[in-house]
Amino acid sequence: MPKPPAVKAKAKPPTSPKRKPTAKPKARASKVVEPAAARAARATKILDILDTTYPDADCALKWRNPYELLAATILSAQCTDERVNQVTPALFERYPTPAAMAQAKPAEVEALIRPTGFFRAKTRSLIGCAQGLVASHGGEVPRTMEALVKLPGTGRKTASVVLGHAWGLAEGIAVDTHVIRVSNRLGLVDSDVQADIERDLMSIVPHERWIKTTDLLIFHGRRTCAALRPRCGECPVFAVCCWEQRQAFATTTLSR
Repeated sequence: MPKPPAVKAKAKPPTSPKRKPTAKPKARASKVVEPAAARAARATKILDILDTTYPDADCALKWRNPYELLAATILSAQCTDERVNQVTPALFERYPTPAAMAQAKPAEVEALIRPTGFFRAKTRSLIGCAQGLVASHGGEVPRTMEALVKLPGTGRKTASVVLGHAWGLAEGIAVDTHVIRVSNRLGLVDSDVQADIERDLMSIVPHERWIKTTDLLIFHGRRTCAALRPRCGECPVFAVCCWEQRQAFATTTLSR
C-alpha cells in the first residue's frame, strides 16, 4: 500500500525579541539662578580682590593723545597689544594727526600695519575714521558714545576704551575676548554675546568702576585665568569663582 503523504509541521510564527526595559531618563538638575543682588555683591568682592592683586592694571596700548588711542584700539582687533605697540610708533610718526591720516595712501598704511593682521580692513577703518574726524569733528576725537560709534571701525568696545582712558568718561564697559572668557568663568555673566555681556556687567558693577573693570578682567585673563591653562591653584578669586572646572585646574596647577 502506498504511504500516506507526510504532513508538514506548521511553522511557528516568529516571536519578537524581548525588549529590555528602558531606564527612565534622569531629571536634569535645574540650574540655580543667582539672585541679582547676590551676584552684584560677589562682583564687588571680585573687583576688590583683583584691584589689590593687579594695582598696575591699565590700558596696555601706548598712546599720547586721544587720536593715537583711537587708532591703536582699532588696530588691536584680533591682535595683541604688544604687537600693536611695535607698529604704532612708525605709524604715528608718518601720520601724527587725523588730517594726515585722512590723506594717506592705503598701500602705505597697509605696509606699516601689516603685522597686526587684517591690515586691509584696518587700513580702511583708520583712513575712514580719520576722514570722519576731520569732516565732522574738526579733527578732534569726540567725547560721546553716540558720535564715536558712527566713525568707521569704531564699535562700542573701541568707543568705551577711548572715552574711559582718554576722557575719563564711563559710558560703557569694553568687552574683549579676555572679558568674555573671565566674566563667564567667574559666573558674572552667562553669554558669549558682547552686547549682552556688557549689559549684564553694567547692571551689577557700580558706574564708577566701569572703566577699571575692563582693565582688571583683562589683566586677570592674561596673568592667571588663561584660555587654555588657567592657573586656578594660584587664583586670588578662587573662593568666589563659579567655574565648574576650577577644582580640576587647581589640582593641575599645584602639580606643575
